[in-house]
Formats: sequence, structure tokens, C-alpha cells
Amino acid sequence: MHASAVAGFTEGANAYNARNYALALKEVTPLAKAGHPDAQHLLGLMYYMGQGVERDYKQAMQWHRKAAMQGKADAQYVVGAMYYTGNSVPLDHKLAVSWFRKAAEQGHADAQYAIGLMYRYHQAGMPQDVVLAYMLWNLASASGNTNAAEQRAAIARRMTQEQIEEAQAMARAWRVGTPLPTRSRTGATIS
Repeated sequence: MHASAVAGFTEGANAYNARNYALALKEVTPLAKAGHPDAQHLLGLMYYMGQGVERDYKQAMQWHRKAAMQGKADAQYVVGAMYYTGNSVPLDHKLAVSWFRKAAEQGHADAQYAIGLMYRYHQAGMPQDVVLAYMLWNLASASGNTNAAEQRAAIARRMTQEQIEEAQAMARAWRVGTPLPTRSRTGATIS
């Protein structure tokens, strides 16, 4: 069963990438219903974008949430974004941060970037901490997020050398699969 599920998902994902949404839907739906997190995430994207199905944000959230509960980082990021914007669910920044953090702790660059913005601009109930913002943008940038690299360069111009060194040391010490730090020693102030 597992090998056929992988084959079915691969066919569905290839069909999706080729914009053959009818075939993608046919391949992915039974797998999603059977609990396959990648298929649930892909089906959630199809509902979110209205690809092969009528756009339905509630269905998108349901499928993404199922995948997110199984640890799918991309789905955790989408669930966080939907709570952050209040898209089909009540606006809830605490839940958004929780889901973004789950994805970020798996190395999800967009989630790391988003949390960095929250620390930088004191958003979603997060304390302002430029060291944590820099550290997160450093991690996201290393994974190819160009927005994070730009934000990191911009904030570095307003940080002390001590803050930059602390942020870099925190980024070097952090490992995927471990909790992200929630405070720094020197990051609450900005020059």
C-alpha cells in the first residue's frame, strides 16, 4: 500500500505541476482522505488556489490543518498564515505564531522569515528583539529566502557589533528540529 501511495502521490504532484488539475485531483484525493500528509497539503493548495476545484478556503484550511497536525512544515506555514490574516478562520495571532514556529523549527525558511518580521516590528504579540530577527533571517537566508537576506542587511545597519555577534552565534548553534530561542541577551534595543 505504501509504495502505491507514493506512486499515486508522485503522479498527482506531476499532474499538478503540469497544470492537469483534474488528474491531480483524481490521484491526490484518495490519498489525502487516507491520511497522506503531502497529499493533504497539495489538496489544500488546490482548494486555496481554486485549481481543479472551486476555490474554498474552509476546505483549504481543513486539508492543510490535517497535514500540519502530522508535522508537514509547508502546511504548518499555511495554517499559520491563514490564522495571521483571518482567512476562513478567526484572526488569531497566538495560533499563527504557534504554527509558524512549528514550521520554522523544521527549517521552513518562509516561517523563519515571518517570525523574524514579528520580532523586528513587535507584531502578533511578539516582543521586539532585533537579535532574534537577525538570527531568524540568517537561517532563512541560508535556505535561499532573498527577502530575509535583505531584511538582515537592513537591520544590521542599526545593530551594535555585540548584537550582530550574538545573533550569528545563535544561528550557528541552532539545529533543525530543536526549539527556536524566544529571547536574546542584547536584542531588545536598537540604535
